[in-house]
Amino acid sequence: MLHNPARLRFSRADPTMRVLALLLIVLILASLASALYYLVKDKGKSDRTVKMLTVRIALSFILFALLMLGHYLGLIPENGLR
Repeated sequence: MLHNPARLRFSRADPTMRVLALLLIVLILASLASALYYLVKDKGKSDRTVKMLTVRIALSFILFALLMLGHYLGLIPENGLR
């Protein structure tokens, strides 16, 4: 089995990756909360809810790509973020 040399350098999760992942999760939840707020406040007469949900989708995609890249580069070990 071939090993990626970048994976062999790290034995634990990189703290930077952990902080970035948690920051993105907080931003995703904030976007979801603001979408709910705009949904209740505007009562469907504005497109702010759709915009905030679009931001949430974009942040979720960025988080997924970041996690995949971190795993590929060995910044996240195979047993997870411990």
